[in-house]
Amino acid sequence: MEFKIPHDIDMTQQASWCPGCGHGIICHAIAQAAEELGVSDRIVTVDDVACGQFAQYALKYNSIMGAHGRVVATAAGVKRARPDALVISHPGDGSAYSIGIESTLYCALRNENILTIVVNNSVFGMTGGQMSPTSLVGMKTATSPFGRDPKKNGTPVDITKLLAGTEMAYLARCAVNTPANVEKTKNAIKKALTKQMNGEGFCLVEVLSPCPTNWGMTPEQACEYVKTTQSVAFPLGEYIDREGEAK
Repeated sequence: MEFKIPHDIDMTQQASWCPGCGHGIICHAIAQAAEELGVSDRIVTVDDVACGQFAQYALKYNSIMGAHGRVVATAAGVKRARPDALVISHPGDGSAYSIGIESTLYCALRNENILTIVVNNSVFGMTGGQMSPTSLVGMKTATSPFGRDPKKNGTPVDITKLLAGTEMAYLARCAVNTPANVEKTKNAIKKALTKQMNGEGFCLVEVLSPCPTNWGMTPEQACEYVKTTQSVAFPLGEYIDREGEAK
């Protein structure tokens, strides 16, 4: 069976992700979803100043760099200025759930007609692996060397619980640690883009992603950690799938 690389992936440039990182796989899933829907020429991405920024070297879409933690709000502005575009914001868990939690929450409350793909690797990856809002209880990071202590640091943010009471169009959590999960991630992105095309409102797809460098693991160990630990704390699945009236 011949494997076809979507034309939106630029294999001539070097994206600076660490070996075993899930960001590149997620970019591939975005490109596949857009290709299958035939909307590659309509995509506009808003990339965060973090690991996700390297997506601009892997994807040939029009892209805007947003301030750290402000990419979801920036994407909402782009969509209002260019309602014909299919707008994707691309933050990490640190950006979307820490400095950017206000943008994420209020875009959901306003039901902004955009797609946010949150890459959740449970650390601040770009700046050295510090504890993030989704670092697990007991997880050792650069700023929690003895493990996350809920009495000192609070409990991890579960975005599915925070957004459960909103009227947003779609909320799902996926992973990219196995081929089967990668396919499910692509399908979730495809569904979310379809909802945006239909004007249904805010969609968020959180993707559990391995971070071997900051987790101090091999790529194989990191994928296993996603399965045995991260996805246990953050179960995979579709949490909101609302077929609302077009806005």
